[in-house]
Amino acid sequence: MSGEPIIRFEDVSKIYRLPAGDLTALDHVSLTVEPGEFIAVMGPSGSGKSTLLNMMGCLDVPTTGRIYLAGQDISGLGDDDLTRLRRDRIGFVFQQFNLIPLLSAVENVEFPIVLTTGRAESRRRAEEVLAAVDLSASHFTHKPGELSGGQQQRVAIARALVNDPDLLLCDEPTGNLDSKTGTAIMDLLAEENREGKTIVMVTHDPRVAEYARRTIRIVDGRIA
Repeated sequence: MSGEPIIRFEDVSKIYRLPAGDLTALDHVSLTVEPGEFIAVMGPSGSGKSTLLNMMGCLDVPTTGRIYLAGQDISGLGDDDLTRLRRDRIGFVFQQFNLIPLLSAVENVEFPIVLTTGRAESRRRAEEVLAAVDLSASHFTHKPGELSGGQQQRVAIARALVNDPDLLLCDEPTGNLDSKTGTAIMDLLAEENREGKTIVMVTHDPRVAEYARRTIRIVDGRIA
């Protein structure tokens, strides 16, 4: 890992073939994300922000160009290898939280690791990370529907951190929260960054972007 960027895009384009014609979501994008950075990605709706984040998260593959994760060329990897990379190296935080409704908070957090670490160890790790994101222990057994939006986002962040990923990708992490709760969530992410976590965050909110140390602006699939 030493000396290598966490993410490197080399002339990456993504073209979706649609019945109405080709849609270019990313247009010859080159960029690097260094370890420990906190980057905000901003741009108009439909500019390619989410596509960029999906590419970083190995959720999609480029039409042309190459993507490197910690020096490894991921452009030609198969689905199984990409799944392992996502599980072991990348954490995701979404605007919609994406929690499993039937599972408690602690079960949602341990879900990504229970098969690889065993029940006792995964429960201990999940409780440890929930405490680190300031969720009260009295809420650990609550299901998502019994939690506030801010509490659900804390659970979602804990789930993203439970594997201690190299890279945390956040798509509008405060988009469904009121401003006070959103500030608390951003303070939490900023603390994770200060402790060394690399964060790339898509946001439309300039106040949220101020938490980042660098802003990438994307317009019509190109970095402006």
